[in-house]
Amino acid sequence: MRLNGFKEVNYLPFLIFVLVLVACGQKGQKISGEKIIVSEQKRVAIEFVLEDETFKNSLIDLLKETSMELFEWKNHVVLFGNAGDTSGIEGLIRKTDFPVNVKKYNTPMYVFNRADRCNETMAPKPWKNYLLTANLVKDSVLQQEYKNYHKTQFEKWPEVAEGFCRAEFQQLLVFLNERQLMLVISIPADKTLDELNPKTVENNPRGVEWNNIMGKYQEGIEGTAPGEVWVFLEKIESN
Repeated sequence: MRLNGFKEVNYLPFLIFVLVLVACGQKGQKISGEKIIVSEQKRVAIEFVLEDETFKNSLIDLLKETSMELFEWKNHVVLFGNAGDTSGIEGLIRKTDFPVNVKKYNTPMYVFNRADRCNETMAPKPWKNYLLTANLVKDSVLQQEYKNYHKTQFEKWPEVAEGFCRAEFQQLLVFLNERQLMLVISIPADKTLDELNPKTVENNPRGVEWNNIMGKYQEGIEGTAPGEVWVFLEKIESN
């Protein structure tokens, strides 16, 4: 994962630390003594890659009928939300004439939860979500190195999570399908990623080192400009 020095949607190219949920009320929580207990629901992403972008608006109109958040970038449309809300979506798509490939992101390979990592006693704030995507490089050895780094990050690189805590990140999920990464960053609803992200590496040389290491494992997905790695998917607001 790499997440520093990037701008919000439509400010590309950028480099970011690596590697979406209704803005309010995505988690049920209660406070037991001084420990926050968070009732998690499984989050998933479903990506639709259109072979013919002229069908994009029709696809978006169809997917707006779901209760999941909706994001787009070029010929990519992505749903994000609770796993239980995905029932019937693929069947609905199959009944249309849309030339579309469907990719599922069912289980994150990396999870940062503020309630688990930041030693707080206050209930989580309402949040909003950012969705980004990139590829791992094609080298299978480097791909495994990337996975190994993330398996041991909390133990060997605790400064990374400490940076997330300082930046008020509520949750960060990294999904992987084949070699495509899907990153979900959740922050307080009244803040922006531009203002919070620099805090992840502020006075944090180990965080900077981590970002530099992660850079060699990532490249842009098909359709990105030369040198462009991570792209923001723009949220589609419901009517």
